[in-house]
Amino acid sequence: MGRVLIIVGLAIAAVGALWPWLGKLGLGRLPGDVYIRGAHGSFYFPLVTSIVVSVVLSLILWFINR
Repeated sequence: MGRVLIIVGLAIAAVGALWPWLGKLGLGRLPGDVYIRGAHGSFYFPLVTSIVVSVVLSLILWFINR
């Protein structure tokens, strides 16, 4: 269990380090992402981006575990 947590932590750190380059790919600004701007603030929920990332990670893990 500890090994899995270390791998997940390293993966999160890697994504955080690569975030400036990943932003140029258009992730986080896909059609279907919810963005509401009001007078007192804004709300952003990357709905479609979350689904795309989930599907890609699921496929990667499925291929690894096969």
